[in-house]
Amino acid sequence: MIKINENYKKLQASYLFSDIAKRVTAFQQANPDKHIIRLGIGDVTRALPDACVKAFHAAVDEMANDATFHGYGPEQGYDFLREAIAKGDYQSRGCNIDTDEVFVSDGAKCDSGNFQEIFANDINVAIPDPVYPVYVDTNVMAGRTGQAEDGRYSGLTYLDGNKANGFIPDLPSEPVDLIYLCFPNNPTGATATKEQLQQWVDYAIANKALILFDAAYEAFVQDESLPRSIYEIEGARQVAVEFRSFSKTAGFTGTRCAYTVVPKDCTAYTASGEAVSIHDLWNRRHTTKFNSVSYPVQKAAEAVYSKEGRSQVQELVTYYLKNAKYIREQMEALGYDCIGGENSPYIWIDAKGDSWTFFDTMLNNAGVVCTPGAGFGKCGEGYIRISAFNSFENVQDAMSRISGAL
Repeated sequence: MIKINENYKKLQASYLFSDIAKRVTAFQQANPDKHIIRLGIGDVTRALPDACVKAFHAAVDEMANDATFHGYGPEQGYDFLREAIAKGDYQSRGCNIDTDEVFVSDGAKCDSGNFQEIFANDINVAIPDPVYPVYVDTNVMAGRTGQAEDGRYSGLTYLDGNKANGFIPDLPSEPVDLIYLCFPNNPTGATATKEQLQQWVDYAIANKALILFDAAYEAFVQDESLPRSIYEIEGARQVAVEFRSFSKTAGFTGTRCAYTVVPKDCTAYTASGEAVSIHDLWNRRHTTKFNSVSYPVQKAAEAVYSKEGRSQVQELVTYYLKNAKYIREQMEALGYDCIGGENSPYIWIDAKGDSWTFFDTMLNNAGVVCTPGAGFGKCGEGYIRISAFNSFENVQDAMSRISGAL
């Protein structure tokens, strides 16, 4: 008799986006002539940078010729892209990251979900709240938790984010082994200072813990005093793995390319206390379960680091940040407290009440879709997230409608 992994049955129903879809569908059926503006999902809406498109086309042409055709690529990624990443995103900012510490993949979501596989099941895991759901759910699937009670799983250490701490969680009061952090944060848009990240790195060093640092939105950081990588923090090479993506920076959500940085200094331990290289473990897992991103996609990603590519990517980032600034200014003018929207494409808004009630008001009275904060964890109740990923014209229209509805 084939048996299932019963940890999957612990998963709470993925009600957030299914409930959103059901409510939007019902609204559309009742209002077939009403144009809905979607500011909920974190998907980009503008085309790929021209430099990437040209590189993509050129690489496809190579694939059409026997002499320049590319079959299976190296699982870790082609050196031309790994070198561009190491130099362009790290060495240029004073971070000591080597080419062979970069692992190219098809998504930061995949990597941040898969990385926990290389660790023991009895480790103590710290999860921020509000949180990107993949961090929680993959640890539930792995069997590191008990059942969910009142929206939280026993066996996890939750790091509360709230208005009082600016949604930058405090250090855990008990030792933990694996720590998930995301800055700029999804969903709250909060950003951490170098001093705040230094506390986390120092904690990880003292407790022989590891930080999984999701930096998927680093390109939106425009304040030069804020870190864009955890490797700008002293000691981070010993205790941190970083995830990044081309999805939001260069519009690769439908093209799929990302990367994970695993310094060779990172160490984990066997049950007997023997030190083991996390870099080597991840390399073994990566080569076993992944067959590389396609050659044309990696050539398109490499073009991000060209002079033209950098300029075009910055133009995209600036465009979405203009949207974010406008949304935040309009919501604050309506009397709502907000964070995010300055160095982040997300605006986290105090709904002054129930998240879903505010969602329904926005949908039914304004025809605008947002995301209820309750779907991101217990600490998200009472908030909503608005995404800046849309056209400026739609954003202006949406805010006009919201103003009328509220």
